[in-house]
Amino acid sequence: MPQKKERLQYDGKAREIVSRMTLDEKIGLMSGSTSMLKFAFPYLLGYYHYKPFPGSGCKRLGVQDLRFCDGPRGVLPGRSTCFPVTMARGASFDRDLEERVGDVMGKEIRAVGGNFFGGVCINLPYNPGWGRSQEVYGEDSMHMGKMGSALVRGVQKHNVIACIKHYAFNSMELARFKINVIADKRTEREIYLRHFKECVDAGAAAVMSAYNKYQGEHCGHNDYLLNQVLKGEWDFDGFVISDFVSGVKDTVKGANGGLDVEMPNSNWFSVKKLKAGIKNGTVKEETIDKAAVRIVRTLLAFQEAKDPQEYSPKLNACDEHIALAQEVAEKSITLIKNNDHTLPFDPNKTKKVALVGDLGAMQNTGDHGSSWVKRAKADTLLEALQQKFGAGNVVFIKTKDAGNFLETISKADAVIIMAGLRHSDEGEYLSTSIKIGGDRKDTLGLHQDEIDTITRIGRINKNTVVVLIGGNMLIVDPWFENVPAVVMAFYPGMKGGLAITRVLFGDVTPSGKLPFVTPCSESDLPQVNWLADEQEYGYYHGYAKLDKEGILPRLPFGYGLSYTTFELGKIRLKGIQGGTAVFEAEVKNTGMHAGGEVVQLYAGWNGSRVDRPVKRLQDFAKVYLDAGESRTVEFRARKCDLAYFDEASNSFIEEDIEYSAYIGNSSSEEDLVKINFRWDFS
Repeated sequence: MPQKKERLQYDGKAREIVSRMTLDEKIGLMSGSTSMLKFAFPYLLGYYHYKPFPGSGCKRLGVQDLRFCDGPRGVLPGRSTCFPVTMARGASFDRDLEERVGDVMGKEIRAVGGNFFGGVCINLPYNPGWGRSQEVYGEDSMHMGKMGSALVRGVQKHNVIACIKHYAFNSMELARFKINVIADKRTEREIYLRHFKECVDAGAAAVMSAYNKYQGEHCGHNDYLLNQVLKGEWDFDGFVISDFVSGVKDTVKGANGGLDVEMPNSNWFSVKKLKAGIKNGTVKEETIDKAAVRIVRTLLAFQEAKDPQEYSPKLNACDEHIALAQEVAEKSITLIKNNDHTLPFDPNKTKKVALVGDLGAMQNTGDHGSSWVKRAKADTLLEALQQKFGAGNVVFIKTKDAGNFLETISKADAVIIMAGLRHSDEGEYLSTSIKIGGDRKDTLGLHQDEIDTITRIGRINKNTVVVLIGGNMLIVDPWFENVPAVVMAFYPGMKGGLAITRVLFGDVTPSGKLPFVTPCSESDLPQVNWLADEQEYGYYHGYAKLDKEGILPRLPFGYGLSYTTFELGKIRLKGIQGGTAVFEAEVKNTGMHAGGEVVQLYAGWNGSRVDRPVKRLQDFAKVYLDAGESRTVEFRARKCDLAYFDEASNSFIEEDIEYSAYIGNSSSEEDLVKINFRWDFS
């Protein structure tokens, strides 16, 4: 896994190789080698990305080709492991677990012949209705950066180049090809670029630009984003690729704006067009050389690094990897309501199960765009229940038929209502002629027929749970009070049915936490025109917006229940280490079951000279404990992360003021212990 230091050691060798290349060979490095015919036809025929997308190397001089593989929930080429979507994994709040996911993805990429992973998606949803928000970790920048960095580390262990995307401000799907996003500099740096920098600092070796415009310029040739910030201020050593097909709009602007590789074809970065730019003086050959050195340097570093193992095709979707997908689902599922200890259901007292809802019999792993792991065989909740209790003991009832089975529902030992979303409701938007996904522009809640069903049957049987499926926040009103228990399962991957069953019947104690706030009303969220030509992103969104406006959420950020109980004690400031404040807390499992708890550190500002949030997440730790077990965990807040961006000086300003640390198990004030502290800036 070559880190930046090791990669830069190849600079001299890369320059020497580039100096021996012909101009055609140097330009050849700067694009993919897939024709539009080879790209479009497989997609239309249903087997998109059946093998890695090739970019160009230089075989003559020993530089391997770039071989691109998507995607965020599993490797697309081959028959690979389909993990829960990224948002679900964000709910695990488990960085070690996410690094293990990256480790498996890295292995499976190598097993299908790839060396480049384009699946570290870290765009921040300004509004949870963004159709592709299932591909990201949540609504908080700090959480996004730490989880994304874990995936980067895991993937690059196997000498696969990890690419973070889509840089930047890409969180509107229907308008993604035309939208111009505007934001002030504080919003840009503190909210929407912070997690990209975190992943760059963690060693990500590639960056993918976005389709949209930022401040009037396409992100694929945005000199400010690519040259000034990424390569300049952040000292990024890797290379930048375009978002596919439409990520470049102009040869000269793209080359001069900091884009290094057009993918997956060579339209704007063809030899003919770039040579013409050099000939007429609009593109310097020095610009081509700089891009070539970045590409060769990175490819060489990963090519020549020692592999930790061999990569047989048998690795893909092997039993060990599928078991991890199940474990991830189990550790991501979030219990958000459990009146009167409805859950877990007692399997020894369960003879008849009523499963209500069309989604219960559907393979539903997420959207059907570029992240779809189509060749993975996913289970269903119905199949998992039938396997556990026998087909004759599980009654499946379609949503529209629930009213005809009231007696069956009332007499069942367990009633499971499965409701939520599918790929036709949200996901990557392609065109009006291919009606897949898009933003959730109509409602952020359930479909009306599901609301009606829950309202009608939710109170009939005290042993009833609603299992929610979806890629981001779902408004839970007006039906929430009509059912005793609710679980958020997200899109739980290829073993999601089994994972849900194990959680509902007590084989696993749920430990997920919501990586987003759930408001009482959609009007509490930032408003977005999903079809707009221009959209401003404000400084506040998600839980920070509700905190600032004094609006109580229905469910706070970081919230999740358990079948056991936890107690936090001995919470204290351990000390100041340079620019880092270290806190610790003792976590004790005071219940009767083994389980996991997520302890969260937020920080607030007292007396700042600029407008500040009430608090923002700074760190978190997932700890798994047996009944009666306790453990002391540490958290860190860095003073550089508490600085504000000053546009006049174009820099972050650290304030010598009093800060507040908030430690607990959700963003809700009642779940947090407050400690005031200061840094010694002398």
